Amino acid sequence: MAEKITLSKQDRKKVWWRHQFLQGSWNYERMQNGGWCYSIIPAIKKLYPNKEDQVAALKRHLEFYNTHPYVSSPVMGVTLALEEEKANGEAVEDSAIQGVKVGMMGPLAGVGDPVFWFTVRPILGALGASLALSGNLLGPILFFVLWNVIRMAFEWYTQEFGYNVGTKIAQDMSGGLLGKITQGASILGMFIIGSLVQRWVSISFTPVVSSVKQSEGAYIDWSQIKGSADGIKSALEQYSSLGATGLNQVKVTTLQQNLDSLIPGLAALLLTLLCCKLLKKGVSPIVIIIALFVVGVIARVIGIM
Repeated sequence: MAEKITLSKQDRKKVWWRHQFLQGSWNYERMQNGGWCYSIIPAIKKLYPNKEDQVAALKRHLEFYNTHPYVSSPVMGVTLALEEEKANGEAVEDSAIQGVKVGMMGPLAGVGDPVFWFTVRPILGALGASLALSGNLLGPILFFVLWNVIRMAFEWYTQEFGYNVGTKIAQDMSGGLLGKITQGASILGMFIIGSLVQRWVSISFTPVVSSVKQSEGAYIDWSQIKGSADGIKSALEQYSSLGATGLNQVKVTTLQQNLDSLIPGLAALLLTLLCCKLLKKGVSPIVIIIALFVVGVIARVIGIM
């Protein structure tokens, strides 16, 4: 009986490293098949010493493949397990290997976007941007380092998970696990987006709602303020007690001030939800950006904002 061929940890690390360049080869017919085939070459060479078997194995991995690049790793892990079984004489058909790949790549693609694009990247991006805006050079460096550490660690451990579990992962991912991951990532993503709206989205409506002449004592009487240190001190003390409305005799209330007194940040939130709705309906992000720019300019010219 021939000795069983197994993929060592070093072999799997070679595949994992090559898998970082999954999207380095792309075409519109079979999408990521070139990058996938490049990634699995070290394993194929180890499992199939015969040149003809290597060629046949690579040919079956040149079929259509397309998923989120980071969640492709568990698919790779399962594929490595199936190829190992096939190389050791198990009755694993070529169609079965391709079937597992196709069956997993669709559901996993739906997990990758909310987890990485809509959760991890906005969190790390906001952290890095906050540091960068304060003049800290660590902002972009921190984003780059943390993003790649998280990404590469995720790819390695999920590839190992797929390899160890083998074909059972297909059943796990099609059941409750996939639903829990998607739901949890979506909830966290919406929480983060809601937090960022208040920080990054700013809308101010300038139309005047009311102008009220204030009674004496409710505003600073500048004619009584002396042009000396004592006068400046008196003005500052009055401003501290009266607030911004005490700077003028006439109290002006804008539409934005009324909105802020009811629900602060309401306009920014509604604008964000509108953009999300338009994106969901398939409207191009470029069209939305141009529309926001045009509306903002027009509103500024006519004095609404």
